[in-house]
Amino acid sequence: MATQRDYDAEFKDNDSRRYAYNFDFDVMHKYMLRSFQPFLRNGSVLELGSFKGDFTKRLLPYFEDVNCVEASAEALSEAKQSLPDSVQFHEGLFETINLPRRYDNVMLTHVLEHLDDPVGVLRRVNEEWLADGGRLFLVCPNANAPSRQIAVKMGLISHNAAITPAEAEHGHRITYSLDTLERDAAAAGLRVLHRSGIFFKALANFQWDRLLDTDIISGEYLDGCYMLGQQYPDLCSSIFLMCEAGE
Repeated sequence: MATQRDYDAEFKDNDSRRYAYNFDFDVMHKYMLRSFQPFLRNGSVLELGSFKGDFTKRLLPYFEDVNCVEASAEALSEAKQSLPDSVQFHEGLFETINLPRRYDNVMLTHVLEHLDDPVGVLRRVNEEWLADGGRLFLVCPNANAPSRQIAVKMGLISHNAAITPAEAEHGHRITYSLDTLERDAAAAGLRVLHRSGIFFKALANFQWDRLLDTDIISGEYLDGCYMLGQQYPDLCSSIFLMCEAGE
């Protein structure tokens, strides 16, 4: 029998790792949205795993109809305090929640790797939550990011797709690469229309946070890492699939 998960506890920082870094909020969120922009559909958006609403805020200029699902009551409470009343919130598990309708855009960013049944949830997106012509924007941390490969060479982790004890404390169940992410999307019946990477990354998140507090890194350098990531998706911090519903 599966152990009961405490979603409020999983997002707490631990001794080895923060749940989220400034690099995530200030760099990755910006470039994720830039990667999504050419493919966004007019209409509604459903964000699966909204956490405290940081990425949700970036969606507000693009959508008037914003809907969020979050399993952590504590994170959801904080999101409600910082987001406008027009945002519709739903507390519950992706595996069991009943949503009232379908959506033109579904966002699943840095969430799938936390799920006990990722294919089952993707199947619900495919069969229940995507509107006709709707699109899924699926982003996961990349097992083959240079920062992880360097950690393997340093002996800090055993292999690229390893789950460290600190990641396990944060609820990670799998570390995806492009092939395994597309495997699970296909198993759920989704059609992958676009695949890419987001942001070339050779440093760990904590190293990026230190650099971002200095004048060493310019906006132009960050843009260069983003553009280089388009050329070498398998060497990016995160991998990105844009999908539509399939049979």
